[in-house]
Amino acid sequence: MGIQWPWGRRVGTFGHVITMSNDELIAAAQAVLNPHKVGDRLFGNVGSTLITDAGNPYSGVCIDTGSGTGFCAEHAAIAAMVTAREYRIAKVVAVWRNDEGVLHVLPPCGRCREFMRQIDPANLDTEVVLGRNRTTRLRDLLPASEWPDPLD
Repeated sequence: MGIQWPWGRRVGTFGHVITMSNDELIAAAQAVLNPHKVGDRLFGNVGSTLITDAGNPYSGVCIDTGSGTGFCAEHAAIAAMVTAREYRIAKVVAVWRNDEGVLHVLPPCGRCREFMRQIDPANLDTEVVLGRNRTTRLRDLLPASEWPDPLD
Protein backbone atom coordinates (compact mmCIF):
# COMPACT_ATOMS: atom_id res chain seq x y z
CA MET A 1 0.00 0.00 0.00
CA GLY A 2 1.45 3.36 -1.03
CA ILE A 3 1.01 6.78 0.49
CA GLN A 4 -1.69 8.99 -1.02
CA TRP A 5 0.03 12.35 -1.40
CA PRO A 6 -2.22 15.42 -0.98
CA TRP A 7 -0.80 17.11 -4.09
CA GLY A 8 0.14 16.29 -7.65
CA ARG A 9 3.73 15.88 -8.75
CA ARG A 10 5.59 19.19 -8.93
CA VAL A 11 8.53 19.57 -11.28
CA GLY A 12 11.12 22.27 -10.83
CA THR A 13 14.82 22.93 -10.77
CA PHE A 14 16.93 23.44 -7.70
CA GLY A 15 16.65 27.00 -6.51
CA HIS A 16 13.22 27.28 -8.18
CA VAL A 17 10.37 27.79 -5.76
CA ILE A 18 8.47 24.52 -5.37
CA THR A 19 4.75 25.22 -5.33
CA MET A 20 4.03 23.04 -2.33
CA SER A 21 2.66 24.78 0.74
CA ASN A 22 3.90 24.21 4.26
CA ASP A 23 0.48 22.77 5.11
CA GLU A 24 0.76 20.20 2.27
CA LEU A 25 4.22 19.14 3.41
CA ILE A 26 3.09 18.96 7.05
CA ALA A 27 0.08 16.84 6.02
CA ALA A 28 2.35 14.45 4.13
CA ALA A 29 4.66 14.05 7.15
CA GLN A 30 1.64 13.59 9.42
CA ALA A 31 0.34 10.84 7.09
CA VAL A 32 3.34 8.60 7.87
CA LEU A 33 3.13 8.92 11.66
CA ASN A 34 2.52 5.46 13.08
CA PRO A 35 3.78 5.14 16.66
CA HIS A 36 4.69 1.58 17.61
CA LYS A 37 6.08 0.62 21.00
CA VAL A 38 8.57 -2.22 21.47
CA GLY A 39 9.53 -2.60 25.13
CA ASP A 40 10.44 0.88 26.30
CA ARG A 41 11.25 2.12 22.77
CA LEU A 42 8.93 4.00 20.45
CA PHE A 43 9.21 3.83 16.65
CA GLY A 44 7.42 5.98 14.08
CA ASN A 45 6.31 8.77 16.41
CA VAL A 46 8.13 11.41 14.33
CA GLY A 47 7.48 11.65 10.61
CA SER A 48 9.33 13.65 7.99
CA THR A 49 8.62 14.52 4.38
CA LEU A 50 10.91 16.27 1.99
CA ILE A 51 10.46 17.40 -1.57
CA THR A 52 13.42 17.32 -3.94
CA ASP A 53 14.49 19.90 -6.46
CA ALA A 54 12.79 17.68 -9.08
CA GLY A 55 9.51 17.87 -7.16
CA ASN A 56 9.51 14.30 -5.83
CA PRO A 57 8.36 13.64 -2.25
CA TYR A 58 10.05 11.21 0.13
CA SER A 59 8.97 10.40 3.67
CA GLY A 60 10.32 8.49 6.63
CA VAL A 61 9.84 7.91 10.34
CA CYS A 62 12.20 7.80 13.29
CA ILE A 63 13.44 4.59 14.85
CA ASP A 64 14.56 4.79 18.48
CA THR A 65 16.79 1.97 19.67
CA GLY A 66 18.41 1.31 23.01
CA SER A 67 21.80 0.72 21.42
CA GLY A 68 22.00 4.15 19.83
CA THR A 69 21.79 2.75 16.30
CA GLY A 70 18.42 4.36 15.59
CA PHE A 71 17.87 7.38 13.42
CA CYS A 72 15.69 10.44 12.95
CA ALA A 73 12.75 10.67 10.56
CA GLU A 74 14.70 13.07 8.34
CA HIS A 75 17.41 10.42 7.92
CA ALA A 76 14.81 7.89 6.77
CA ALA A 77 13.31 10.34 4.24
CA ILE A 78 16.79 11.26 2.97
CA ALA A 79 17.73 7.58 2.64
CA ALA A 80 14.64 7.01 0.48
CA MET A 81 15.60 10.04 -1.64
CA VAL A 82 19.19 8.84 -2.11
CA THR A 83 17.94 5.33 -2.94
CA ALA A 84 16.02 6.98 -5.80
CA ARG A 85 19.27 8.68 -6.92
CA GLU A 86 18.26 12.16 -5.85
CA TYR A 87 20.38 14.34 -3.58
CA ARG A 88 19.02 17.89 -3.51
CA ILE A 89 16.33 18.79 -1.00
CA ALA A 90 14.13 21.77 -1.85
CA LYS A 91 11.98 21.69 1.30
CA VAL A 92 11.74 19.50 4.42
CA VAL A 93 9.60 19.15 7.54
CA ALA A 94 9.37 16.85 10.56
CA VAL A 95 6.29 16.46 12.78
CA TRP A 96 5.41 14.84 16.10
CA ARG A 97 2.08 14.37 17.89
CA ASN A 98 2.09 14.68 21.70
CA ASP A 99 0.09 12.50 24.11
CA GLU A 100 -2.85 14.92 23.91
CA GLY A 101 -2.95 14.54 20.12
CA VAL A 102 -1.56 17.98 19.32
CA LEU A 103 0.65 18.07 16.21
CA HIS A 104 3.99 19.89 16.43
CA VAL A 105 6.53 20.81 13.76
CA LEU A 106 10.03 19.92 14.94
CA PRO A 107 13.21 21.65 13.78
CA PRO A 108 15.90 19.24 12.57
CA CYS A 109 18.44 18.29 15.21
CA GLY A 110 22.11 19.14 14.68
CA ARG A 111 22.90 15.67 13.34
CA CYS A 112 20.13 15.99 10.72
CA ARG A 113 21.25 19.48 9.74
CA GLU A 114 24.79 18.29 9.11
CA PHE A 115 23.54 15.14 7.35
CA MET A 116 21.51 17.22 4.86
CA ARG A 117 24.52 19.45 4.20
CA GLN A 118 26.81 16.51 3.56
CA ILE A 119 24.40 14.77 1.15
CA ASP A 120 24.82 17.72 -1.25
CA PRO A 121 26.43 21.10 -0.50
CA ALA A 122 23.57 22.80 -2.39
CA ASN A 123 21.26 21.62 0.41
CA LEU A 124 22.44 24.62 2.42
CA ASP A 125 19.66 26.39 0.51
CA THR A 126 17.02 23.84 1.57
CA GLU A 127 13.89 25.48 2.94
CA VAL A 128 13.27 24.07 6.42
CA VAL A 129 9.66 24.28 7.60
CA LEU A 130 9.45 25.41 11.22
CA GLY A 131 5.68 26.00 11.31
CA ARG A 132 2.66 26.68 9.12
CA ASN A 133 3.90 30.18 8.30
CA ARG A 134 7.56 29.91 9.22
CA THR A 135 10.55 28.64 7.26
CA THR A 136 14.27 29.27 7.14
CA ARG A 137 17.18 28.08 5.03
CA LEU A 138 19.36 25.25 6.29
CA ARG A 139 22.37 27.58 6.06
CA ASP A 140 20.76 29.81 8.70
CA LEU A 141 20.40 26.82 11.04
CA LEU A 142 24.04 25.87 10.32
CA PRO A 143 25.73 29.27 10.25
CA ALA A 144 29.27 27.90 10.51
CA SER A 145 28.88 25.48 7.59
CA GLU A 146 31.98 26.40 5.54
CA TRP A 147 35.09 24.32 5.92
CA PRO A 148 37.75 26.32 7.80
CA ASP A 149 40.75 27.89 6.12
CA PRO A 150 44.06 26.17 6.88
CA LEU A 151 46.24 27.70 9.57
CA ASP A 152 49.54 29.26 8.45
